[in-house]
Amino acid sequence: MKSNKQLLAAFGMALLLGGQPLLAQDQPHVFKGAKIIPISGQPIENGILVVQNGKITAVGAADKVKTPKNAVEFDMTGKVLMPGLVDTHSHLGEGSGGDGSGALHPDVRIIDAINPLSDTFKRALAGGITTVNIMPGSGHLMSGQTVYLKMRDAKTIGDMAFCDDVTNGICGGMKMANGTNPMKAAPFPGTRAKSAAMARQLFLDAQAYNNKIKAAKGKADKMPERKPSLEPLVEILDGKRVVHFHTHRYDDVLTALRLQKEFGFKLVLHHVSEAWKAADEIAKAGVAASIITLDSPGGKSEAVEIRNTNGAALEKAGVLTAFHTDDGITDSRLFLRGAALGVRAGMSREKALEALTIAGAKMMELDSRVGSLEKGKDADFIVLNGEPFSVYTKVEQTWVEGKKRFDLHNPDDKKFATGGYNTFSGEIHYHAH
Repeated sequence: MKSNKQLLAAFGMALLLGGQPLLAQDQPHVFKGAKIIPISGQPIENGILVVQNGKITAVGAADKVKTPKNAVEFDMTGKVLMPGLVDTHSHLGEGSGGDGSGALHPDVRIIDAINPLSDTFKRALAGGITTVNIMPGSGHLMSGQTVYLKMRDAKTIGDMAFCDDVTNGICGGMKMANGTNPMKAAPFPGTRAKSAAMARQLFLDAQAYNNKIKAAKGKADKMPERKPSLEPLVEILDGKRVVHFHTHRYDDVLTALRLQKEFGFKLVLHHVSEAWKAADEIAKAGVAASIITLDSPGGKSEAVEIRNTNGAALEKAGVLTAFHTDDGITDSRLFLRGAALGVRAGMSREKALEALTIAGAKMMELDSRVGSLEKGKDADFIVLNGEPFSVYTKVEQTWVEGKKRFDLHNPDDKKFATGGYNTFSGEIHYHAH
């Protein structure tokens, strides 16, 4: 039988070798020797990151950050540390949105359809994603409410959601779309003009409903009949919920901007395939753009003019720009690669890194917690074996609120990093597309 000293020594060695810390969460963890890219400032060549109780307590150069007593230390020499990636548009979790009964489903909540145990989240962790905006589909003018999730180890959706109240709280934005996706036979619109008219009427209905609520001045007998389909629209009009708008063509982008100007809601444009045409108009409107990068364009006629120069064009115009995966359109494991293609097409490295992190956090109004490595923010970060945009670089570790959620050197985790697209339950399944 081993002595107590031997057991303690073995335990300490396991920690130093990078195993999951078994100590209480209140014990400081120190990551030292890495190049740190905080996003909020210049890269730190020999940096130290200190985390405790799920938060960052210190970050800076080795000669300026004091290592706390009794800390668990991790030697990260030769590695690169940066914030966990923020994906502003994804379809992880096997959820679904509105049905064929109508083109507008503002009362539908994707949070009610997500499987928190889905292995799709493990693939995203393998790609370094720690925060995600999960959307209903784009086959409707308004397919429902999105949800902002943190990639925690979870058994319920409440364990992942940023909001405290998953029953009645505002847990995300609202998904809207225009262009060809929602143009179908009645009750869907058959034309672009009808699409805009139907969306406009819904906002007008919400304005009238909101006016009745305000006129009641809190008196129960004066309140209008509750309409769950209009309540999230009122939240949009009051600036409490962001509209995430799927749009591709230049003319469709301008339609989305007109609706935003008419009703004054917070707007993030998504995909924006022809952003290189519309960058100045987007900048003038003061709205943000979340874009996707494709190395093999095609498949949708309205996206035929998508260009990898979109990021550069939006950056030049001064638009807040993020990248997204739209998983499964592009694989969450290749998120870094998408931004690298944007850099190859002219976007600056600095803005591309921001577009993977803090820009997306701002679009989801979560930038006080995630998107950069700063004291007081959530301890969400990734460990890379090289520069973020090198084709040779791999995500080696993903940490969420100070807990390791992915380790490339763990055989079970590695399967989700290297297996086929449909990788489930620790087994590898290959599926032809």
